[in-house]
Amino acid sequence: MSEKVVYKEDTKIEFKKPKMYKIILLNDDYSTMEFVVEVLVKVFHKSVADATQIMLDVHQKGKGIVGAYTYDIASTKIAQVEQMAAERDFPLAAVMEPE
Repeated sequence: MSEKVVYKEDTKIEFKKPKMYKIILLNDDYSTMEFVVEVLVKVFHKSVADATQIMLDVHQKGKGIVGAYTYDIASTKIAQVEQMAAERDFPLAAVMEPE
């Protein structure tokens, strides 16, 4: 009885990094600075110092970049921002742009 010999071919598997999307908070005239910081800490897990700096960018420049995430994570975080804002009657908006 002879044994069958099986050879494996060397194959290269290429993994592509997922496309990343920047999340940007947009300024409005109603959302309080404290609420924006709270959102940045709770949803994006920013430190209070980092959240404060981003909030100041939003307030002074009209928008602030929160971070870059994959599409699914960015979509989820934007939904969380919208939900928190709706629960507190604030019009805070977040958008995403491809990096």
